[in-house]
Amino acid sequence: MPRIRSDAWVAGGMNVHGSAADHVAWEHVGRVVRESKSSFYWALRLLPAPKRAAMFAIYAFCRELDDIADSPAPADEKRRDLATWRQEVNNVFEARPATSTGRALDHVRRSYPIERDDLLAVIDGVATDADGPVTRPSLSELELYCDRVAGAVGRLSVAVFGATGPSGAALASNLGRALQLTNILRDLGEDRDEGRLYLPDEVLHSVGIAARTPAEVLADARLPLACEVTASMARVYFNRAAEALSRCDRRSVRPAAVMMVSYRRLLARLERRGWPHEGPKVRLSRGEKLAIGLVHGLL
Repeated sequence: MPRIRSDAWVAGGMNVHGSAADHVAWEHVGRVVRESKSSFYWALRLLPAPKRAAMFAIYAFCRELDDIADSPAPADEKRRDLATWRQEVNNVFEARPATSTGRALDHVRRSYPIERDDLLAVIDGVATDADGPVTRPSLSELELYCDRVAGAVGRLSVAVFGATGPSGAALASNLGRALQLTNILRDLGEDRDEGRLYLPDEVLHSVGIAARTPAEVLADARLPLACEVTASMARVYFNRAAEALSRCDRRSVRPAAVMMVSYRRLLARLERRGWPHEGPKVRLSRGEKLAIGLVHGLL
């Protein structure tokens, strides 16, 4: 990933004056994005510089929260860290951020109609993981979790993209859920090793899997049936997202189109490979990502 220069970000239209603190904030956000090596990077590169900077600030916020949930720290410490972030979100909307990422988000919320409740929802979703491994959530619990960790990020994103109104909201909700379910299916083995299992209880019950521990569930011969049911749920959300996207201004939601095509391809690849799989994580190559960006992001 190319080095992100803080002065270029400040000059990119974020309504800042280029103070030393602003430079530190944008450099910090750039460093978080660089080190994450996220698949979202190539989609976000399609945005104009100000919107790209805004999305990178939102991504850095999410990445720092994920790092809290994934850390080996005791649950009480994680809760304290997340409580600090809740206060920082309130600080952002009161124009007195205390952190570099908060300072960047303060500029974002001045330029785009992002909602405080969506930032807080992301924290609530991360808190679900921080409180202990999630195993066999109910469908309603999984729905709420997906809305918090993915749907809320989608709503923040469309606010930056400029896709407001019912179509933008539907795109954010459905694409967020589709991406999250695809991630769940991709990361079955990795989550098992962390004591987690996000496949819904009702789906596992419907195929006759009664085991409670992630290791036992993944060893069950009926697991592919449960995975296919979950994949079908993801496909429904992808279809709804595609319909919502067709009602949006195509140019404003290019990153969403690229992510939708990329993750649909990833889901299809997971299905062809079969469930579960103990080999390397299924990914799209850099070349594939670039090609998708060129074909679907420049239309």
